[in-house]
Amino acid sequence: MSPEEAYAEAKAIVLRQLTASPKSRRQLETKLAEREIPPDAAAAVLDRFEEVQLVDDAEFARLWVRSRSQSKSLARGALRRELTEKGIAPDLADEALEQLSADDELEAARSLARKKLQASADLSDRSVRDKQTRRLVGMLARKGYSPSLGFRVAAEVISEVRDTRSDSV
Repeated sequence: MSPEEAYAEAKAIVLRQLTASPKSRRQLETKLAEREIPPDAAAAVLDRFEEVQLVDDAEFARLWVRSRSQSKSLARGALRRELTEKGIAPDLADEALEQLSADDELEAARSLARKKLQASADLSDRSVRDKQTRRLVGMLARKGYSPSLGFRVAAEVISEVRDTRSDSV
């Protein structure tokens, strides 16, 4: 494959990838390497795409954080891990994560816990409350929330539900 053909092939691959969804530079580098595009052609195409701002890791990180925090209710820790996996530099990840305040994160955790708490659970029974607490804390941990925040939110949500049920009785 001539350098011109390699460049044209790399350009076509990158355009197809970006048509599907935004990608980081590292994701595109990986895709080009999988397709056996010579590194110099891959670098030239990616440099050009960055020049015209079709590949922008900072913007990708901002969009990723906004999207994943809203759709999956992921905490900052989980989002940071995902950005690292996508090849985003730590400083760009930090900048993108500044969009999320501690209050936003706390409210997202509360909302998730309210949705996941079993409505039919008999929360007057201590063992059932403990089981629900473990389930909620585990679910929040899988979303990247700290154990301390998980326990705090679980206790708040269970308390809210117990108070609501005692008012309606």
